[in-house]
Parts: sequence; C-alpha cells; structure tokens
Amino acid sequence: MENISANGNASDKLGVLIVGLGGAVASTFVIGSLSVRKGYSKPIGSISQLSEISIKKGSEITEPKIKDIIPITSLNDLVFGGWDIFPESVYEAAIHAEVLSKEDIEKVADEAKAIKPMPGAFDQEFVKRLNGTHVKGTTNKWELVQLIIEDIRSFKKENNLDRIVILWAASTEIYVPMSEVHMDIASLEKAMKENSPEIAPSMCYAYAAINEGIPFINGAPALTVDMPALIDFSLKNKVAICGKDFKTGQTMMKTVLSPMLKTRMLGLNGWFSTNILGNRDGEVLDDPDSFKTKEVSKLSVIDTILEPKKYPELYGDIYHKVRINYYPPRKDNKEGWDNIDLFGWMGYPMQLKVDFLCRDSILAAPLCLDLVLFTDLAQRCGSYGIQTWLSFYFKSPMHEMGKNPEHDLFTQNAIMRNKLRSFIGAEPLDALV
Repeated sequence: MENISANGNASDKLGVLIVGLGGAVASTFVIGSLSVRKGYSKPIGSISQLSEISIKKGSEITEPKIKDIIPITSLNDLVFGGWDIFPESVYEAAIHAEVLSKEDIEKVADEAKAIKPMPGAFDQEFVKRLNGTHVKGTTNKWELVQLIIEDIRSFKKENNLDRIVILWAASTEIYVPMSEVHMDIASLEKAMKENSPEIAPSMCYAYAAINEGIPFINGAPALTVDMPALIDFSLKNKVAICGKDFKTGQTMMKTVLSPMLKTRMLGLNGWFSTNILGNRDGEVLDDPDSFKTKEVSKLSVIDTILEPKKYPELYGDIYHKVRINYYPPRKDNKEGWDNIDLFGWMGYPMQLKVDFLCRDSILAAPLCLDLVLFTDLAQRCGSYGIQTWLSFYFKSPMHEMGKNPEHDLFTQNAIMRNKLRSFIGAEPLDALV
C-alpha cells in the first residue's frame, strides 16, 4: 500500500539524522537497523516491524502486520547520518559503548565505518560532564541554527533524499524552565540572536528542523521542542513533532504497575526508585542540574495515572523518590530497583519490589526505529504539530496546554493503533479488539 502526498511516498529514501550519533543509544539503533535489513538479526522490540494490527472491514477482522498494511518506509530506504561532539564513526562508537558484541558489529562494519558525525552544536554549560572535541566553531545560538540548517541541506543533497527525520538521542541537558522567551517564535528568535542562556543547543536543532519542514523527535527530557513557540512553528510549517524522553526501563514498569493499582483500587503510600548506570548518560546525569531535568520527567508518571485528587483516600499522600547513580562498572547494563509500599483491604500494608536488570540502549533502539517511521508517516499523512498518539514511547509525553498527558501504557497502545488505522481509513477499534 502506498501513501502519496506532497512530501513524497513511502518508497522514497528517508534520511535519519541523529543528534548524538556517537552515543550508545544511537550507535545501537543504527548498527541494529543495518543488521536487520541485511538479515543478520531480528527487530525485537519494534512494533512497526513485528506487531500485527486488527483491521475491521464490515463484519470481518483481519490481523496483518503493521508494516504490511500501514505505509511506513522500508528499512532498506533509510539513510543514516547525524551530529556528535566526538568524531568517532558509528562503528567506533558501537565498539566503545560495549552494548553489542564485536561479532555483531563486524557484520555491518563497512557501512558503520562510513557513517561519521558532523560536528555538534555544543555549549558545555548545558552538559557539564562532557568535553566535546568535535564541535562547531561558535556557541552563538543563532549562528548554530544557521550551521545546522546548512548541514541538513547538504546531507539531503549529497544523499539524494526525499525526506528527513531528526531524532535527538544525545545527553540530557541541564534543567531549563519555560519562560517568556519560549512563548512565541519572535521571542525565541530574538533570544537566539542575543545568545540567551535560556536557549539550549537542543532548541537550536529543533528550530532548524522545523524551519526546514523536517519532523523532530525529542528522546531526552529537556524542554527542547516542548514549548508554545516551537509547537506553533511546527503547525505553521506543517511539521510533525513528538517527545519527550524515551520510555525504556523503570518508567515503562511504572506505566504498567500504576494502572494495576488503580484498576484494583489498591492504595499507595510510597514509591522509591533508584538506578545504577555506567554509560555516558549515567555520567551526564551524575551532574545535579542534568539530573533535575530527568527527575521532573520521571516523577510525572504516577500522579497522572493515579489521579490523587479523584482518589485522595488511596493516592492523596504518596511519597515518590527517584535516584540515578553513576556506576561505571555496569556500563550500559542498567539496574532499576523499585520499592513500592501499598495497602489493601482495611488499610493493611503490603510491599512490591521490582529489580529490572535491563539494557538501556537495547530497549531504546527499537523505539528509535518506530518513532522515525511513525513520525515520518504522520507528516506524509497530514498530521502536524504534537503527535500525542506517540505518547506510548515517552516518559513525559508532549500534550496540548491545559490537558493532562496519557501515561497508561495500555491506553496509549490503543490510541496509537487507532491512529495508525485512521491513516489507511480503517475503523477505530476499542482496546479489547
């Protein structure tokens, strides 16, 4: 099935520009995608590649795979590139990250060695634990925007691309609260030209993407694109945007366990979460200012799902604590430990403990693939601005001002599938079908 629009069709070449190309998540995503399309491995964890979807036509329901019925781009038509503040190729970055075995990396070594990052837009004030060596020769925000735009145009021309999606998979920036400069595009542009400290490098990438009509995905918890100025700009330029913060390990568990408590009307006194992580992300989050950004994202989940104002006797006095600890020996193999103090009939206390020994980048890589394909699909099908239907993939989903985001993983899944059905004119189905 083909979906043709002014922006191209599903069979055209799609550029995937990744900010943070040399990080563990990005290199795992790219190496894995190259491996899957060569037939060396399976796209485990990718809904776009493996999952079926129920399609109703009259009284009949069929269950084709999503990739066979929804007009998403083939993995064979993806062209990878991006930016990083370190010069290593995707091959070198994957070797350094130690997420994948050298044997798996070597299978696609020729292609991976050829994918090298463009110099990154970098300001150490926003990522204090990293010292970039492969950076653009200015920290002026407006100049950085212009250089990013030049990069985008060059990449598109050199690779003869029809479309591009930009994905932020770089480190978490320090916490930047929303202010007046983020309220409208004129104020944002003025702040960029004046090199305001309220403008982070990630905002420069987001602005450049939207300016060029390119979908932008924010995989980190920073403000980045989640502001009135860039949301309005995306609607004006007919661009799909989504984010923020990939939902992988511990928070994914919270979006499963919290609905369980609420569905059974079980009470909650406290939820203590701690993580140990040894990769570059763990090192960056060891800085309190960067951790603040992540903490805000992680803490938002429980209250939204449990609705304490509606159920004060069950959820009106929850103590919720989140900790992330940098522990180099663990590398990318994160451990997320949760202690949950709940109560049941007549107020009697119980405990639930979860120890999730996960692989951060292994969980994030298929999310990157799905988000690239689905965001590109949305824009081709005329869905612009915030893609709330992609909340399934994010810890702190972008949403319309004045509305609460949906956090329940299963409700998010139902919403996402109905949106996919809408793109091909199929009937919506409830969560039970």
